[in-house]
Amino acid sequence: QPSYNPNNRTQFQPDRYRNRAVTDVFEPGSAIKPFTIAAALLSGRYRPDTVVDTSPGWWVVGGDTIQDVSDFGTIDVSTVIEKSSNVGASKIALSLSPHALWTAFRKFGFGVGTGSGFPGESPGWLPFYANWNRVDQAHLAFGYGSSVTALQLAQAYAALADDGVMHPARFIKATQPVPGTRILPARIAREVRAMMERVVSPGGTGYRARVPGYRVAGKTGTVHRAVPGGYSSDHYNAIFAGMAPAGDPRLAMVVVIDDPQGEYYGGQVAAPLFAKVMAGALRFLDIAPDAIPPRRFVWGGRRA
Repeated sequence: QPSYNPNNRTQFQPDRYRNRAVTDVFEPGSAIKPFTIAAALLSGRYRPDTVVDTSPGWWVVGGDTIQDVSDFGTIDVSTVIEKSSNVGASKIALSLSPHALWTAFRKFGFGVGTGSGFPGESPGWLPFYANWNRVDQAHLAFGYGSSVTALQLAQAYAALADDGVMHPARFIKATQPVPGTRILPARIAREVRAMMERVVSPGGTGYRARVPGYRVAGKTGTVHRAVPGGYSSDHYNAIFAGMAPAGDPRLAMVVVIDDPQGEYYGGQVAAPLFAKVMAGALRFLDIAPDAIPPRRFVWGGRRA
């Protein structure tokens, strides 16, 4: 027997019936950094091994102090993603023109609808570049000052997964393949994916998102929740966005934990849930593993 009767509207609460992945927006935090880096690579001024000085672990921009969790020193662009350096992302973003960064974000679908046609879908918010100051541009580089839906973020990660081709989002399976639009050269999309694989490696912020037998690429995000007059000091959103199998992705997924209690970093609370759901989805769809360790055979007590 069902525990409820959908025809009984006496206790109907509209907010419980909304599709939060489509209607609710949040600041993406560090989950935006792969797109900041994609914009940098697209400019031709950066490569994955280009170095950025993030010492001493903080940087003052327009009177605002941008901080990292520790002093990472001089690191390359790939390590900016692996360690989730706010200083590195901000320095890279501010070396680009506001128009270049805004255009890249817009290509990935930020600030516009996904094309799903779902009632009540929010387009999120991406301020127009002509209104940015240096602080705005620095903050946008690591996911503050804009808002997205979970569906938007998943669609953007799916574009990285599909070698730089963006597809409109769909809730109903299409009878024919839906054509996509190339928004990024395949080479750059693969370079960003390789950086995101390092996030899920030992030493990366998203190690707990790993799925046994599969290569995973993704990015963590931890965001102070907005409150009237600013940001809360002790309430957060925890995010992990990623894809698998990383070598030839079949699935992209976004996990958002709204105001977690206790642990609150994306790598602590969102990444393990991503791993659990992604592992089940890969098995359900019978997607072949791509990270099986090589077999070792033993003859006469000796390994070969």
